[in-house]
Amino acid sequence: MIAGLIFIFAYLLGSISSAILISKLFMLPDPRHFGSKNPGATNIYRLGGKLPAALVLTFDILKGTIPVWGAYFLKVEPIYLGFIGIAACLGHMYPLFFGFKGGKAVATAFGTMLPIGLSLAGLLVLTWVFIVWLSGYSSLAALLTVAIAPIYTWFIKPLYTIPVLMLSILIILRHKENIIRLFKGEEPKIKDKKI
Repeated sequence: MIAGLIFIFAYLLGSISSAILISKLFMLPDPRHFGSKNPGATNIYRLGGKLPAALVLTFDILKGTIPVWGAYFLKVEPIYLGFIGIAACLGHMYPLFFGFKGGKAVATAFGTMLPIGLSLAGLLVLTWVFIVWLSGYSSLAALLTVAIAPIYTWFIKPLYTIPVLMLSILIILRHKENIIRLFKGEEPKIKDKKI
């Protein structure tokens, strides 16, 4: 019962598109129609710079952290934590309040993994930063980081490996267009400003 209610809450919270709201606040172009056309922190960075991107990133992380941490605190079973995390990510990807057209949910997925532990969070951040530093591609960094996240989880808290694996699969599937562009050499790098 409690897990079901948190699941609904997670989806609704995930459905609040911070990228769209913050782009309006900063009078930026609609991220769904400009840049990479993805309402996420990387595209907001390209369109408006560091401050609006940092705000989007923070809010998107919290969309994942709040429901999962709440469920974790209420002793919800680990497998249900995975579904609650997926609900938050699905809200971000298919937001009820924004015509079901959302982002890739990388930051939200990261937020759902924060309650597992700061050591996991630190490893994920370091992995993402290292891959961006090597390649310049935010999408490649996201894909490789979420692909390795279940392995990190297995060593840190094995109980949560299956929920993290479910999230990783969801994020990778959402990046199919990025994967195609990466193979074709057409994917923009994080600092590219194409409007």
